[in-house]
Amino acid sequence: MPNISNTSTQLMQNKRLSVAPMIDWTTADYRYFARLFNPHTYLYTEMISTGAILHGNTDRLLRYDDIEHPLVLQLGGADIDEMKQCTIIAQKYGFNEVNINVGCPSDRVQNNRIGACLMAEPSTVAKLVKHMQAAVDIPITVKHRIGIDKHDSYEFMRDFVVASANAGCKHFIVHARIAWLQGLSPKQNREIPPLRYDDVYRLKQEFPNLTIEINGGLGYSDDPIQEIKDHLKQVDGVMIGRAFYHMPYLLAECNQLWGGDVPSRKAIFEQLIPYLYKQVKNGEPLAAFSRHYLGLFHGLAGGRKWRQALSGKRHLTVEEMIEAGEKVFALNPDC
Repeated sequence: MPNISNTSTQLMQNKRLSVAPMIDWTTADYRYFARLFNPHTYLYTEMISTGAILHGNTDRLLRYDDIEHPLVLQLGGADIDEMKQCTIIAQKYGFNEVNINVGCPSDRVQNNRIGACLMAEPSTVAKLVKHMQAAVDIPITVKHRIGIDKHDSYEFMRDFVVASANAGCKHFIVHARIAWLQGLSPKQNREIPPLRYDDVYRLKQEFPNLTIEINGGLGYSDDPIQEIKDHLKQVDGVMIGRAFYHMPYLLAECNQLWGGDVPSRKAIFEQLIPYLYKQVKNGEPLAAFSRHYLGLFHGLAGGRKWRQALSGKRHLTVEEMIEAGEKVFALNPDC
């Protein structure tokens, strides 16, 4: 009989699983929570613009708990000097990598030359990679789409990747949809353009020395663990966003990929409580970030009442959150 643990460990050698950067979602409060489910996954900040870092409250924007490592800062910007400065700051703050956002299609970021619109400027992205990588020791990675608007051929994406690879980028995270920069909202851009996973596989086949990570529409199948395994046979990594956020226990189940144990929700909940008390003591209202924990009991009896308890109060206390959790555990003693 095969050793499942050893088989899983071998599968994940030189592979990675990541929680995608999501604006307003992958905050420090969420990332701490996510790390309790799984010690192996790479976590990403929200996309943070260079202007916010250079002219805003840098400590507040870049704060994190040491438990969050490995942790990647996703930057938005196109100015070489500003991106380089922010990359140096990221290294000083202890981030493991810096990722350039070349995938977000929203009008707001386009107006600032951030996101998917930069796929039309491969030389600009290549210059960013070159100067950012020269300034630090940590890796610079690029997250991008398979194309934009009518530039939807595999060759367009390949040429974009080649330009950044020649500039020193070795790791690309590919959202397997094109982005329509006009006429579709960011939400529609995650749903309407068809998924083209084969294009991402082809990229890895053509450039075996590059690290290629696949993203887009993942985690919602009937067997997400097998889905991840299937993709990892073709590419080096899998990045999942909304499925991990809305169904965080999937992160715990992914420990099986490394041959590890799956922690219980109760164990995770008990580890979360001291963090909540600390944040409240530091002046952060629990109601301001409790939304990140709504999915803890997804699919379980009492899950709806848990969500109502966290959503219905402007002055939620940790004690009330504990009480709401205990009611769910009473209905699901083995969860």
